[in-house]
Amino acid sequence: MHRKIRLQTKRYGFTLPLVMSAIMLLLLVGGTLLSMGTNRRIYAVRTSAQIKARCAADAGVTEALFEMNRRLKLNPWDDSSLPQASNQILPNTDATYSYTVTGDLLTGYIIESIGKCGISEKIIHCALELQGPFEHAILTKKGLVLKAGTLIKGYNSLDPWDTDIDIKVVTQSTVPQILVLHNGVGVDGDVAVGVGGNVNTVIKDLGASTQNRYALVQNLDLPIIPAPELPDKAKDIKVHGNTFKIEPKDSGQYNNIYVGHNDNSGVLEIEGGDVILYVTGDILLGQGCEILIKEDSSLTLYLDGDMVAGNNAGINNLGSPSNLKIFGTSPDHQNLILKAKSETLGAIYAPNAAIAVYAQSDIRGSLIAESFELKAGGNFYYDKALSEVSIEDAIRFVITRWSEWDQ
Repeated sequence: MHRKIRLQTKRYGFTLPLVMSAIMLLLLVGGTLLSMGTNRRIYAVRTSAQIKARCAADAGVTEALFEMNRRLKLNPWDDSSLPQASNQILPNTDATYSYTVTGDLLTGYIIESIGKCGISEKIIHCALELQGPFEHAILTKKGLVLKAGTLIKGYNSLDPWDTDIDIKVVTQSTVPQILVLHNGVGVDGDVAVGVGGNVNTVIKDLGASTQNRYALVQNLDLPIIPAPELPDKAKDIKVHGNTFKIEPKDSGQYNNIYVGHNDNSGVLEIEGGDVILYVTGDILLGQGCEILIKEDSSLTLYLDGDMVAGNNAGINNLGSPSNLKIFGTSPDHQNLILKAKSETLGAIYAPNAAIAVYAQSDIRGSLIAESFELKAGGNFYYDKALSEVSIEDAIRFVITRWSEWDQ
């Protein structure tokens, strides 16, 4: 009897340590899991705050860039009071952002944007650069056709040693087979299609060679560039059977330009410096007629209507591509049939125009259009110097350098 009691006592004495050990183990495991859960929760909260701060800083950059581009459309440009904002709330969050824009035309502009959420803070610095309309060799909204044997290359008329030329041939359309590259076409650069487009279906490749092919991340806004305020001459320019010279003092707004009539050929000669014309109607060049731009002169042409060149008629630009700039200013559809009578054509920005170019030889310039077709074989040389712009020529600010860090 006593032996049985002693055995039971021993069993009870052995069980109690086991229970205590199990409880301690459970407490240890529970404490560890609780600590891990707490750390995970803290990490998630901190990460969430960092993401919100980053999004807020990005929002500040976006708003600052928008404000700079909005002000760019106002004339004249004034940087005495640049955009800034403080403690703006990022919608649907508890994050805020502040930004400032500093600098000037000489030194450049810098955006500093600070996003905050709780104790998390993200700071972004980025540099802005002016961008003009002629950043691409060829850019269209819709159709783009290059005939067999066409070669697209680049150079820099301001720096013959510059060989780093960024060639881009782009359509912003995603319609199948709207960009046609015929046999033997060579693009010494990239070919791009619209956002979300499939390069294998948008591009109709009949035997071309290019570098990279890709879809754009974002389509460019192609605003109409309005004509500047000019004296209204309230008349046509008519040239029949002779040479008619226009100088800078003749710059102004005209109704139409007619060069040649029936068998009377004519030459409209631009000389004596920089000439600016705004034509509210059409430009018609008869057979054998031409617009001649002397080497030491330039023509900036704003056109509301159409431009048509007859047989053996066209533009004879004796200088660099920057000596001729044509801006299509109509919000409606335009037709530009251009013929280059010399190797140099010029820079054409007509986002609502269907442009067809006939060339007797290689041509140099840049083309932005609704649609474009190079009718004759030959080489097309994009002049990088056309991308150099002043505040008067620029159409947008773009971000060129970006740095960021956590505070």
